[in-house]
Amino acid sequence: MGLEPKGKQEIRGHVWSQLECSGVTRFPGAKGRVPNFVGAERAARILASLPIWKRARVVKVNPDAPQLPVRRLALREGKILYMAVPRLRSLECFIELDPDSLGRNLARSATIVGATRYGRPVRAHELQPIDLVVVGAVAVNTRGARVGKGGGYADLEYALLREAGKVTPRTPVVTTVHALQVVPYDLEMCEHDIVLDWIVEPEGALRCGQEYPKPSGIHWDILHAEKIEAIPVLGAFHHSASP
Repeated sequence: MGLEPKGKQEIRGHVWSQLECSGVTRFPGAKGRVPNFVGAERAARILASLPIWKRARVVKVNPDAPQLPVRRLALREGKILYMAVPRLRSLECFIELDPDSLGRNLARSATIVGATRYGRPVRAHELQPIDLVVVGAVAVNTRGARVGKGGGYADLEYALLREAGKVTPRTPVVTTVHALQVVPYDLEMCEHDIVLDWIVEPEGALRCGQEYPKPSGIHWDILHAEKIEAIPVLGAFHHSASP
């Protein structure tokens, strides 16, 4: 750490290239997305061995390909799983997956298509309190900083959960990544960015330093009116927060 910070887009490009050149990417590739990587299943199993996972009854996991093994393990172990609706495009912006009601559709329900088909759409205030948050990442460092693919939706999802009282600063946040995604330099962090407690690689788990505060909720000052209008749940929260 302490090397010259790089811009987020430069970091993304570097990590995507490193993964592709090293031959550790899987379908659908790396560039422009949370990269799927060789060893994602091993990383999921290591995560499942941690006390933060074993204690968790309700988990929220991102819908990207490298975290599919995490979602499958959650359902297989009987945990209630929440996934966000892509781009938060409806008021019922999360999907609830309860293993007790999925029957033979359990494995398929961990995919984006399956979750949409078999899960129950819910609004943010209808979620059960969440015990563990799993997020995707393009790059991370051991100080708990994270760079996503650039859309900002993961940060918004976390902010919505804070606003709804479904997570607290004590709720663990973890990601599963390839070792090449753990970078040795500083990453720019803003007050709305998700902060990691754990990084899990195919070869082991890393506890992050507690160097950044977790976001306290939605930072309305950085959201354009067009984005608030385009995301129904933001409009609803903004209306309720207005005097």
